[in-house]
Amino acid sequence: MLASLFDFTLHASWLAAWFWLLLLIALVWLRRHGQLNRAHLELILTADQADDGGAEMPTLSVLVAAKDEEANIGRCVESLLAQDYPGLQVVAANDRSQDRTGAILDELAARDPRLKVVHIRELPAGWAGKNHAMHQAVQHAAGQVLVFTDADCQFHEPRMLRAAVRFAQREKVDLLSVLPQLEAGTFWERVVQPPAGAIMVYWFPPQRVNDPASRVAYANGAFMLMSRESYERLGGHEEARGALNEDMHFAATAKRRGLRLRVIRGDGLYTVRMYVGMRQIWNGWTRIFYCCFGTLGRLMASVLFLSIFSLAPTVSLLLSPLAGAAGPAIALAAAVAVVAQQTVLWRFYALGGTPPAWALTYPLGAAVCLGITLNAMRRHGGATTKWRGTVYSGGGRVAAAR
Repeated sequence: MLASLFDFTLHASWLAAWFWLLLLIALVWLRRHGQLNRAHLELILTADQADDGGAEMPTLSVLVAAKDEEANIGRCVESLLAQDYPGLQVVAANDRSQDRTGAILDELAARDPRLKVVHIRELPAGWAGKNHAMHQAVQHAAGQVLVFTDADCQFHEPRMLRAAVRFAQREKVDLLSVLPQLEAGTFWERVVQPPAGAIMVYWFPPQRVNDPASRVAYANGAFMLMSRESYERLGGHEEARGALNEDMHFAATAKRRGLRLRVIRGDGLYTVRMYVGMRQIWNGWTRIFYCCFGTLGRLMASVLFLSIFSLAPTVSLLLSPLAGAAGPAIALAAAVAVVAQQTVLWRFYALGGTPPAWALTYPLGAAVCLGITLNAMRRHGGATTKWRGTVYSGGGRVAAAR
């Protein structure tokens, strides 16, 4: 009798905890509306900020590294050369490409003298490929201001570079990173990219990144602008030689050395298609999560975050019939949590340029992100990382490349 009563009480307590946890999850999601409201108040880089009142612009070099990017490099470089920035130079590093990347760049350089192409044949020991390519490109850069970008970016607004330089001058910024609008061409891109981006925002909220008193540091390698002096104070790519996420290295170094770091949204001025297909998504975000989060503790916290706040509402709604007499109460609490979650996600997806209806696929995307995070945790066991055809040992920094 006592055993039955104990089992009943324990069962009831467990169901009650489940019920109240779901309501807590709903409240946490509803609080995120406040964060989205603040996001609308953050500074956004817009084309009209390019108005310089006739003031002289510093010379500028845009540097882009490309490895086997024949599908992207042409449109990227052409969009850069279409910028209306006076005295613009573009330096493109063809990093050991096995496809037509080098030939495409040479053809473009033959038509426009503002483009300088650097062909790289070997990767020295201890260097990540992109860092070595950028280091070589900088040796050919003549600009007073340097902009580092990626081959999968496309610049849609001809005034973007002028706007970015004027913003950095006006705000006295040493390292400016402008966030891109993500392109998504396949089902899995639309499903996974927004939840993955949400995890990054959770760990690196712009308000804290832009606060000089905060140690939180983040930059996006798709667009990093800095003066040559700031680049040298950061140690350049030589100091970041072994970092697989050189953007995070620069951001953290900027904070440590007292440089002013700012990360702002780009209002669709340029776009990037990070990955095409599930394999690239899986490998790419595994690398990002491992290198950006840095510690096993953060990865484990991300697993809990995804399991409880992202997946529990939907899973609970589906499993509520198994709760017996408490099923309707569990279903109601789960439905409240799902609705709260979706009201936030529809706004978040729209803010990032993704059609809001794709928020309905968030649980699926979160489940994939959970798998990616668990895969990133394997890196702490010494698993290798393969990126752009190069295999790196050690995960976050290069121990040996082959």
